[in-house]
Amino acid sequence: MSCDDVASHAAFKAKYGFNFPLLADIGGALAQAFGAWSGTSNTRSTFLIGVDGRITHVFPKVKVDGHVAEVFQALGGALS
Repeated sequence: MSCDDVASHAAFKAKYGFNFPLLADIGGALAQAFGAWSGTSNTRSTFLIGVDGRITHVFPKVKVDGHVAEVFQALGGALS
């Protein structure tokens, strides 16, 4: 999810070959609700949501390097 518009998401999705939907939070209402709003745009954050719909982990102000491993560890696994 980001505050970019639908057309921007479509281009990003096509560029990287994603096979899942991307949420366009135009105006940032959802980012504000999750506490991931910097005042002008959303901040890069990751939220893990359990099968019960509750947030299980929050990674605020994500740095790309090492983040995948961090998420895998939170999920109970490890990258090989």
